[in-house]
Amino acid sequence: MSTPHGPGEPEQGGTLTLDRELEELLREENIEPGDHERFSHYVKKDKILESAITGKPVRALCGKKWTPGRDPEKFPVCPTCKEIYESLMG
Repeated sequence: MSTPHGPGEPEQGGTLTLDRELEELLREENIEPGDHERFSHYVKKDKILESAITGKPVRALCGKKWTPGRDPEKFPVCPTCKEIYESLMG
């Protein structure tokens, strides 16, 4: 399989092709680069709603601070959040 390249760009071979194929796959599945390193976190529901309205970041039980914007169902639960939640509930 040949890799298209623009004028002045050297033909890179396999690595460039794999990078492009990975980017295409991620786009097709609506997953952004770096998402494989992400987790769903435990946050108070009212804080999630507030963030959705104001854009203000939230803080998870594990301490991570971010502005939610992705479907949490697509990611595994943060092990630290899960451990803290279970200790609070049990």
